Amino acid sequence: MSEEKSLSRKLKKPLFMLLKLVVSGGLLWFIMHKAGIVKVAGLMEQISIAAFLLAVFLYLFSLFVSSLRWGLLVRSNLGVWKLCWLYLMGSFFNVILPGLVGGDAIKGYYFYKLTGKGAEAAASIFMERYLGFIAMLVISIIAYPFGFPYLRSMAPSVTFFGEKLGLLALVLPAVVAGALIFTALFLVLRIGKGIRYLAAFYGYFDMFGKAAIIKGVLLSFGVQLLNIISVYILARSLHITVSPALFLVFVPLIITFSFVPISISGLGIREASFVLLFGAVGVSAQAATALSFAWFLSIVLASLTGIVEYIRIKKA
Repeated sequence: MSEEKSLSRKLKKPLFMLLKLVVSGGLLWFIMHKAGIVKVAGLMEQISIAAFLLAVFLYLFSLFVSSLRWGLLVRSNLGVWKLCWLYLMGSFFNVILPGLVGGDAIKGYYFYKLTGKGAEAAASIFMERYLGFIAMLVISIIAYPFGFPYLRSMAPSVTFFGEKLGLLALVLPAVVAGALIFTALFLVLRIGKGIRYLAAFYGYFDMFGKAAIIKGVLLSFGVQLLNIISVYILARSLHITVSPALFLVFVPLIITFSFVPISISGLGIREASFVLLFGAVGVSAQAATALSFAWFLSIVLASLTGIVEYIRIKKA
């Protein structure tokens, strides 16, 4: 029986990886078939080098700001630059070697190797990600009224209190409700606190302090706005002229969809989200796809810097 369970566990990972490949490949094929690869490539050539390099810089800067946020949540004296290099390594593994190992796992592993504190690594990484997610939700909620007229009319739709409403218009309220439930269960009620590892995990939450949490949230707003500005700059370079307020709604939704772990680094899901959301405001499938690819490539180029620290640590 134990051999069967072991075989089952060994098969799950490659099967899940295959599912991700099918999802990403299928969605990319559908989108490129609809948009036309030649037209998309032609549009991407229109993006100015200055705009693209600025997007790369903004992503690197967002990682630095994220490292400052992480530094607020750890007691180990690693320094912001060491945390920044760990962040870059995590980003490298997320986008260059997707599906093999998660970026947060890499950050946590090397944080543990440097400090010997596994619970602190897990708790701090979880909390700084959580603060980023909350900031993203707040930005989306503030901008939601501007995007609601477009989201409510998008197919597919459901009847909600006697009115036809696009499913995408309900995504943000559902995510907010889920975040509130999660917060209540794990950060307020702290379910499972009797389990030794979870007790140590929760113990670190008490060490953060309100000042660190508030500063972390403010830095998280900066990280999310840097992502949104990056997409906006690339969009302007592609001559996509839609209201800046819509980027405050669409980009957080796209990031949220891309986080769903059923694709390779969000490929396919991200492009489909760009086409669906920006298509609702009159942007062509070709332009939306080009924007998605350009943003992803800027992240890939920025993340390549993470291999420098990885090679250095491996040689040490």
